[in-house]
Order: sequence, then C-alpha cells, then structure tokens
Amino acid sequence: MRVNDRHLSFYYEMDDDIEAVHIDRPRTALLIIDMQYSQISRPQGRSEAEQVRWEPFYRKIEEVVLPNNQTILKAFRRLGMNVCFAKVVTRKRDGSDRSLNQKGTGFNASYTVDGDPRGEIVAELAPIADEIVVRKGTESALTGTNLRLLLHNMGIDTVVVTGVLTDQCVSSTVRSLADESFQVWLVEDACMAATEAIHNHELEILNNLYCHVINTEELLEALSNS
Repeated sequence: MRVNDRHLSFYYEMDDDIEAVHIDRPRTALLIIDMQYSQISRPQGRSEAEQVRWEPFYRKIEEVVLPNNQTILKAFRRLGMNVCFAKVVTRKRDGSDRSLNQKGTGFNASYTVDGDPRGEIVAELAPIADEIVVRKGTESALTGTNLRLLLHNMGIDTVVVTGVLTDQCVSSTVRSLADESFQVWLVEDACMAATEAIHNHELEILNNLYCHVINTEELLEALSNS
C-alpha cells in the first residue's frame, strides 16, 4: 500500500494500491529528532570552503524544515496529541558512552555532552510540560533509550517522524520503529540530510517499506479529517 506517487523505489513502481492518509489521534505521537543547536545551527570555526558546502543545508533548515516542524508541533499540541523529542548527547565527557558509529571520524568526530546549551532543542521547538524528551548516544532513538517502552505504555502504535539527519538518525529511528511494528509517517519537508540528493535518495529507500513519506500539508489535512 502507498499513499502518493512520490519517492517510489523500484520495488513499488508497479504498486497500484493507493490509500488515503489516515491518523488515529489517540494512538499517534509526534517524534522530533535531533533538532538541537548543535545539529542545525551554523558552527563556529569551519573553513570558508566547508561553510559554502553546508550553506544550502542551513538555508533549507531555516526556510523550510524548522517552520514546518513548528507548524506540526503546534497542530499536535492544539489537538492534545502526544509529543516526543530525541536529542543526541553523551553522558561521559570523553564521549566513550556513544555507539560505535557515533564515534566515527570526520562528521561524527564531534559530540555534545548532556547539559551543554548547544545540545538543547532549539527555542522554536522547546518541549513543554508533559512532553517526553529522550537522550541518546546512538543513531536510533529507540535503540539507545526506553522510548519504545514508553510509546507502548502510552498506547501509541503510530509515530509521525521529523528532524535531522534524514539518512542518519532519522533513518535509523524509522527502521527501528518499523521493526517494532509501529506504523510510521515520515514528513519529507520537515526533515533534511546534508544535501537534497542524499535526502531524496534516503526517502526513496525508506518509503512504503519502513514508513510512508508524506508532506506537512498532507499530514495537516489528515489530522483535520481524523
């Protein structure tokens, strides 16, 4: 089953079974992944060449991804629906508590210790009372936390996922949720990878197998009709 004609991989090009997007409010939670200062704000000390390489990412975050996350978050709060956040931080100052892939070189060489203001969720999306925040040293928000248990205890079987990075923590979380038999809606214009090419490639891989990829407008329409 698919819900639109976008981001179709080879496996689903011939699938004619199209259904409407449906959200069961009491059984659905929003999960915002790694929308922290350390992940979506321009860092200090990068070379000019690196600043140029990453500038399209930060523009997309500022102009599209962050505003859409704000819109979705506002809708979930207005409807009294469950909201969860995941943020990637370490407990150990030397970062030794991170998973192996989090200890990689290059892009993964840097990390933020829990309690550092850079690791906080950005003010535009700041959690409020009664919203769950989990801390992880892994890519998946399920593998490194008790989020799976919390969702099950709350009667949640469907998760709407947003955040960064599409091909890394978002993808790992979506796959984990699917393996735990949650239905997943991934909001394509409320998440982002380092480049549009990587972002779109990962959406094609995930779509219809591990999740259904929809956009903010489609989500809001489904919420209003639920």
